[in-house]
Amino acid sequence: MIFSTKNFGAAAAAFSLGLASPPSGSAATTNVLVGAGGSLTFSPAVVGINPGDQIIWTWQGNFHSTTSGSSGTPDGLWDSGVNNQPHSFTNSFPSAGSFPFYCSIHYSEGMTGTVNVAPPTLPPTVSITNPTNNTTFSAPASFPLTATASDMGGTVTNVEFFQGTTSLGDVTTSPYSVPVNNLTAADYSFSAVAANDSGMTATDSVAIHVVAAAPVVLSSPRFLPPAHFQFNYTANAGLNYIVQRSDDLSGSNWTTLGTNQAGGSPVTFDDTNATGNPAFYRVGRLPNP
Repeated sequence: MIFSTKNFGAAAAAFSLGLASPPSGSAATTNVLVGAGGSLTFSPAVVGINPGDQIIWTWQGNFHSTTSGSSGTPDGLWDSGVNNQPHSFTNSFPSAGSFPFYCSIHYSEGMTGTVNVAPPTLPPTVSITNPTNNTTFSAPASFPLTATASDMGGTVTNVEFFQGTTSLGDVTTSPYSVPVNNLTAADYSFSAVAANDSGMTATDSVAIHVVAAAPVVLSSPRFLPPAHFQFNYTANAGLNYIVQRSDDLSGSNWTTLGTNQAGGSPVTFDDTNATGNPAFYRVGRLPNP
């Protein structure tokens, strides 16, 4: 039986043996005066509100209405009827849009108004796409910290990246990415904070683990007739390894038998297609993702 180590990718070992895996907001109320001071006006004539808010029209003159519609034609959304002071009328606006209204008696004299209901202001969305949460790297670890960001009703103005509380950079255009270099063995947290043109923000975070990679050492080779050959190899939990076999140690014809993410150490590998002919096996630690 011969055991040996051999460089292979990030790390490797081999042996030979002569055997055969929205925000919600509170509703607000806005007051509009009807015929203030004896005028034929709504005051204010143009009102801006948010979805779910209310308008209260309060009469300060006589023979006036608030009627939804334009060009003197009602659209049926609301109609207070013609009233005299003191009187008030309330209407709620659940949806975004522009809603004109007029006084049915004095429309021809320019007594009109508009309620503008803005679309709801929503925060952007952001998602870190690299690295994935709880990824394990071997030290020293370097990778691009990357995120995607979007905004339904506005514009993403920037994405700022953090390692813990330390800013790694502020990126104003897509693709949103900053480099992370030469991390030593430790646990780390990263976050991406996206902001939009309304000043709202959203955050996504990931945690990663950087470990000092153990040497890959093969041990305990055993042949289990009729066609199983098993052995153990040392590994770091969370790192990825590749197992290969060759009939000729001096050649380049290595067949990959499997790749896996180690759950612990040692890892037991089982070649279920072993033969009685001499074979060589090697295990390599794959590079960081």
